[in-house]
Amino acid sequence: MRKLPLGLLLGLGLVSSTGFAQPFSSAPYKIVATAKVGGAGGFDYVTADPVGRRLYIPRGDRVTVFDLDTLASVGAVPETAGVRGAAVDPVSHHGFSSSKPVVMWDTRTLATLKTIPVEGNPDGILFEPATSRIWVLSHRAPNVTVIDAKDGSIVGTIDLGGAPEQAQSDGQGRVFIDIEDKDKIAVVDARALKVTATYDLAGKGGTPAGLALDIKNRILFACCRNPATCVILNADTGKIIATLPIGAGTDGAVFNASTMEAFSSQSDGTLTVIKENSPTSFEVVQTVTTKPGAKTSTLDPKTNRVLLITVDREPAALGKKAGRGAVVPDSFTILAVGR
Repeated sequence: MRKLPLGLLLGLGLVSSTGFAQPFSSAPYKIVATAKVGGAGGFDYVTADPVGRRLYIPRGDRVTVFDLDTLASVGAVPETAGVRGAAVDPVSHHGFSSSKPVVMWDTRTLATLKTIPVEGNPDGILFEPATSRIWVLSHRAPNVTVIDAKDGSIVGTIDLGGAPEQAQSDGQGRVFIDIEDKDKIAVVDARALKVTATYDLAGKGGTPAGLALDIKNRILFACCRNPATCVILNADTGKIIATLPIGAGTDGAVFNASTMEAFSSQSDGTLTVIKENSPTSFEVVQTVTTKPGAKTSTLDPKTNRVLLITVDREPAALGKKAGRGAVVPDSFTILAVGR
């Protein structure tokens, strides 16, 4: 197995704290910073690079890039048509867009290095550190396209038998992927590119759209939309340990190994905080008010801040069955939640 430096593992959030003592303030979480950055274009996933101290946000035809500490703009990666997310290899300093084609860039200069033709419909994306590969997820086949982060070559593809949403690596050669339309979690051998197990949520939760992982204690947090529930499982066996309520419209989840907390971000304008008291004891300790539409999230393990993105909308038109109002121009905003 490729050994990563301790500093890099800490930056990627892949090393847990010892035990369950909380070394940080127990004050409630709140929005501690807001950056109204504006700009046109849609948005989906948000990705923090804790090592390079940058924040990547797709905006339809480009990946916008911000300073992770100040939230100030530092540039953009253009010509990423239909981009949904971004991932970074902190060793090679290569970034990748979840778009068609995938665009590979130098994270230090933001200069495009190459474009990579892919099949399917790129959506979620993950950097897998044990193999130094990028995993591009697609709701249609091929469900996963795996790319070598060093040179941008395609290593292979994986059939998951369903629509993947979010993926998490344990840094040791296993990747966990929630399958949204099957209410399952696929366990994949990162080197062999083979599904080795499938965990069924057994009716405890449906439409899993967010997935977080406590690597040290081997705990998965599958955040589901129907019903709005977090299903907590043993990552090695798939055994369901607990279920907890979350907000409506989850589309992302993260785990902070320093505070032993999982976070589920929801489109209803809430962020659910789940405390892991032990590997068998969990509780919802806070529901943070964020902003409607802030459904995806990323973690900065250096500052223990959760970053979210959203826009303001006009009131929905009268008589519209479940409509949303038009986006207010230049209202795109980054939110940082912390203590």
